[in-house]
Amino acid sequence: MHPYPHTYIAAANAKQAGRVAVTSEDRPAMETEAPPQFDGPSGVWSPETLLCASLADCFILTFRSLSRMSNLQWRSLECRVEGVLERIERVPSFTRFTTVANLVVPAGTDTAKARVLLERAEQGCLVANSLRGTRALEAQVTLE
Repeated sequence: MHPYPHTYIAAANAKQAGRVAVTSEDRPAMETEAPPQFDGPSGVWSPETLLCASLADCFILTFRSLSRMSNLQWRSLECRVEGVLERIERVPSFTRFTTVANLVVPAGTDTAKARVLLERAEQGCLVANSLRGTRALEAQVTLE
């Protein structure tokens, strides 16, 4: 890992109407729109869904790192993040995020150790730690 601080750069470009092109150097561009809750079309990434996806992605990458350091073998990890956006004092804000994680491990694995690592991944996710909303983890460990 490189020493801190780390800097990440992304850009967005749009016309008065239509989709927004989101870019970052050396990465494929994405298109976004307002979500259906804000009268945008369905089936297109929005800043709100990208935020939830970033939390899910960060959770899995953090768990992957922790499991490697702890020598925990696992087969698959599915993660879904539900973010709740509310209006607080006339300002829309995400007030809570629920991470639902389903981990599949080989038979004979210490499931208590796996559960602890899932909890540590949720606590150590740098994206989640950068947000204000409350957080909850619903974790399930299944033996293969």
